[in-house]
Amino acid sequence: MNKNDIVKIVAEKTGLTQKEVGAVIDEMFETTIKALVKGNEVNFAGFGKFVVKKRAPRESINPRSKEVIKVPSCRAVAYKPSKNIKEAVNK
Repeated sequence: MNKNDIVKIVAEKTGLTQKEVGAVIDEMFETTIKALVKGNEVNFAGFGKFVVKKRAPRESINPRSKEVIKVPSCRAVAYKPSKNIKEAVNK
């Protein structure tokens, strides 16, 4: 399933146009990304939450050359599903 599939389904269920639903979804993603860039946690009740975690610098091995390389620290987005999602997926 991709964004277009979701837009079509939501448009059918709500009576809104696909263009309106697409604009709402785009704005939701943009707002979520802006909050994560600032380091804020984004929580969608009943769906889950997105948090920014800091990864420490580490050493890794290049599988081709077997050379040790240093991977710098970075920030990564993590998603924690809600209890409802976990239960629905595991039925």
